[in-house]
Amino acid sequence: MTHPSQHPKQGEPTEPPLPADALAALENLGLREIAHDEVALRRLLEQHTSGYTLYRLTPAAARRWKCRYRIMLADTYYDSQSVAEAYARALVACLQTKAD
Repeated sequence: MTHPSQHPKQGEPTEPPLPADALAALENLGLREIAHDEVALRRLLEQHTSGYTLYRLTPAAARRWKCRYRIMLADTYYDSQSVAEAYARALVACLQTKAD
């Protein structure tokens, strides 16, 4: 059973699922089990980077850039539709950089 606070409130948009390319990248790194868990993605990201900045874009910026969130990591940013997607994209980038 889920806690009522875990359900979106009436009128509140639900978070979209992770895109297929982000899921595939996480699976290629052996992270399939956490691919849908925003908190686990954030915690793992924080283990692999010294810092990041997550922005929730204003409605005007979201329309312009066609994304809802932007995460800044070092000198690069990643656009996403959900917080989980932002963490996933940043985590994949961190782990791929360390592997290179």
